[in-house]
Amino acid sequence: MTASDEAVSVRLGPVDQVPVGEGRAFLVGDEPVAVFRPRSGGLHALRAICPHRGGPLADGLLDDEVVMCPLHNHRFTLSSGECVSGGGVDDVAAYTARDEDGELVVSLVAP
Repeated sequence: MTASDEAVSVRLGPVDQVPVGEGRAFLVGDEPVAVFRPRSGGLHALRAICPHRGGPLADGLLDDEVVMCPLHNHRFTLSSGECVSGGGVDDVAAYTARDEDGELVVSLVAP
């Protein structure tokens, strides 16, 4: 783990441990983080817990832009963590995720 004044970056192992079209949960320090690899490409990371009832977002249905909580179908954008399903549900934190030579790196700083 490396740290600066504003960011904490963590190497989480091979990118391939997150299958294309799915998400996986990780614990980064004390923060639960869900990393997604949509079929459109790229990597995205969000706080792994739905603010509505604590649903596991890494297990949610994924498309190219949103993930849907498996418990009550609240949807969050992969790029910003914004809740787009309404109902007064808070947004989730979005983090930076990247592939560095085949290794998954997550930074706990809002993009």
